This record gives sequence, C-alpha cells and structure tokens, in this order.
Amino acid sequence: MFGKDKKRVLENLFIREKPALILLALKAAKGSVYATILSKESDCTYSHTIKILDILKNYGLVTFEKKGRIKMVTLTDDGWDVAHNLEAIQKKLIQIEDKKGSPRAEKPKPESEEPSEPENPE
Repeated sequence: MFGKDKKRVLENLFIREKPALILLALKAAKGSVYATILSKESDCTYSHTIKILDILKNYGLVTFEKKGRIKMVTLTDDGWDVAHNLEAIQKKLIQIEDKKGSPRAEKPKPESEEPSEPENPE
C-alpha cells in the first residue's frame, strides 16, 4: 500500500505519508470509520491521527460524529474528491517510477529460462 515501500521515491517526495494514508483509508471504507481504525491503518498514534483529522476538518474534507467516547469520521464530498485525486496521483507516480526505475532500487535481474550446466572441474 501507499508509502510502505521505501523504493517509492517520487511518492514519498511529493505526498506526505500519514495524511495521505488516512484519506485513502477513509475513501476505501466508503462510509464512517472509527478514528482508532484510521490510526492503525496509517500507523500513527491516536493523538497524531486526531491532529491530522482536525486539520482535514478545518479544510472541510472530513466531518466528525461522536458516539459516546467514540469518534466516527466521514469524508465530505470535497474530501472524497481530494482522496480520489490523491489515489490517481499515487498511481501515476508509481507508473513513472516503474518506467524510469527508482534511483534507490535496482531492478531485479531476470533469471535465466534455461538451467545452467555445472562447470566441469577437470
């Protein structure tokens, strides 16, 4: 998934990992999600997740609904559009890297189709 692969240089360069993971997790959920689930999906502490969600809320990208002690988070229409576009950007960056090759990663060498014969020591 997004950001986990250290070989994805462009993705990590242009997109902040944790907020992007939170938006993409919300989009994938297709509805309301517990904030604690988002913190696990994005590998963030709960408090860091809430800080990110507060910023997203201030920009009108998510809404909160409290049910007792549990905070449910939902993408707004604008939030869904941003998440959708973010997903498209992520896919395009991956295509570019796959085409050009990552500067940090070497492409795996294809293995020979025919088995090599052992050398004769004589």
